[in-house]
Amino acid sequence: MSFRTRLTLFFVLIVIVPMVALAIVVVRLVGDSEQGKATARSAAFLSVARADYRHQAASAASAAAVLAADSVLAAALRRGDARAAQARAATLARTDGLIRIEIRRHGHPFVALGDPEAVAGGTARVSAPDGTPATTIEVARLTARDFARLLPPTSGIEVALTRGGHLLAAAPRPLTPATTTVKLPTHGAATLHGTRYAVAAFRAADLGHRTDTVAVLSTVTSTSGAIAHRTWLVLALLAAFLILALAGALIVSRQLQAQLTRLLAAAKRIGKGDLTTTVPVQGNDELAELAREFNRMSVELARRIEQLGRERGRLQTSIQRIGETFAAGLDRDALLEIGVGTVVDAVEAGCGRASTIDPADGRLNRRATAGGVCEPAAAVALAAAERQALAHAQAATAREDGVHALAAPIAREGDRTTLHGLIAVARRGRPFDDAERDLVASLARQTGLSLENVELHDRVQRQAVTDDLTGLFNHRRFQEVIAGEVAAAQRYDRPLALLLLDIDDFKAINDTYGHQQGDVVLREVGRVLRECSREIDEPARYGGEEMAVALPETDVEGAYAIAERVRLAVAACAIPRLDGSGSLSVTVSCGVAAGHDDKDALVADADAALYSAKRAGKNRTVRAPGRVVRPLPVGELRR
Repeated sequence: MSFRTRLTLFFVLIVIVPMVALAIVVVRLVGDSEQGKATARSAAFLSVARADYRHQAASAASAAAVLAADSVLAAALRRGDARAAQARAATLARTDGLIRIEIRRHGHPFVALGDPEAVAGGTARVSAPDGTPATTIEVARLTARDFARLLPPTSGIEVALTRGGHLLAAAPRPLTPATTTVKLPTHGAATLHGTRYAVAAFRAADLGHRTDTVAVLSTVTSTSGAIAHRTWLVLALLAAFLILALAGALIVSRQLQAQLTRLLAAAKRIGKGDLTTTVPVQGNDELAELAREFNRMSVELARRIEQLGRERGRLQTSIQRIGETFAAGLDRDALLEIGVGTVVDAVEAGCGRASTIDPADGRLNRRATAGGVCEPAAAVALAAAERQALAHAQAATAREDGVHALAAPIAREGDRTTLHGLIAVARRGRPFDDAERDLVASLARQTGLSLENVELHDRVQRQAVTDDLTGLFNHRRFQEVIAGEVAAAQRYDRPLALLLLDIDDFKAINDTYGHQQGDVVLREVGRVLRECSREIDEPARYGGEEMAVALPETDVEGAYAIAERVRLAVAACAIPRLDGSGSLSVTVSCGVAAGHDDKDALVADADAALYSAKRAGKNRTVRAPGRVVRPLPVGELRR
């Protein structure tokens, strides 16, 4: 379907069809205008009639309550004396001006007097001695004709009261002179004896469970000649409008199709890659403005494509370089600095920071920053985003005073709930979209993998120099440390001492309690040795049950004091037995040496001092070159 065909169809749908529908509606409205006016008048007058009817019914109900309270009538009703009840009711009717009284006992008629065509009745009940309502009194003050005449006379309005299709009364003139039977709708139109009426009515319960209908009839006065004149006038106006609309549509259609054809041809050329295409601009209407915007769009599109190509190449190069850096680097702080810097550049953020989580208390420790100095609003937004990312272990955003922040967790591989830390960035003005969230999360994961490599490297290094059982340095590490300390002592002419320690009777412990119990002893002695050593000391497991500590900046007397502190601390330990039957006490023998310029000589002197302590009875410390020293009492050592 061509554009012209669619435009023609569109014109038919939005102009011709609505015009035809409008003509039909207007003709119908002209014909129904008088009917509508009459209906409105009848509905308005009906509300007055309903209010008067309810007022009269309420007055009748009050009169019925007076009869129900009459003691004489009540006594007759209790006795079941119909004659006495009717006589008293007649007296009360004359006194109160009632035209109809009906009394029912136990649902059956008991007394009835007055005009049976009375309307707007009211009801009261007389209770039996046991409290149950046994008698119903219904009274009325008005006849149907009286009620019809109560309503204010209005031109063109007539009122009719019917009961079961029987006409009770009509005012101001009778509707059906020849019959008392009339059938009127509750609403709508009716024609009686050649006169059209708009009818509105309501039904009301009356005496003896009967239903009365009060109808208000409003005469319709329009003539067919007036309706026809107005109809032809409306049709003529609509036809003139339709001819003008058709002529205008043809002119606009031709102009519009020519301009759209030029736009379509230019769009096809741009679609083939010719971004230098322009559309001729004619006039100053909306299509001319569209053509100008189309030309600006093609120029901007060419510029953006060129810029996008440069940005894509730069981004690919940066990500490749960063990935290689992450894979090779082992400096934790440097990796975090590179990671946050890359994130800041990737999302064009104003500032950013990387933090690690302290495993002891879960607090964030800021380790690296990138970009400019974060303004106060950015700091608040960064803190809020970090809290959300830390709570949910996923990327989160926050906003503060026009500054948007994005934080992504640096998760551990295989455990998304345990985090290395967070990377957070902030910028003013533009919020972070989903693509930027994914990019930041990806870079954070790469940073996490790099940190895993650093931790793995550190762990392997520690395992290479650490004794698994005691947690002390192993023999290899001890040899490296003692060699380094001897070289430093020679270079700076500083004292250096060495402590060698051996657990007394350790073979007997293994033979008696088993090697697992011996492992417990080794761990406890290693713990005591670590606690008694200084920060500059490096305790190590020398071999078997022997342990050693290099003591820089220490002479032989200082080494002796440290050895005694270790010996007494070990002797004071109660090591639990694995079988649960008490604890063990062990002792150690120590040998100390100092002041040598040769590593092997220093180790040999300390070893000789250790064996001297063993031969002298164990549980003691000996200074090199083998002079036995009496063990210090615990109290004197503590002083």
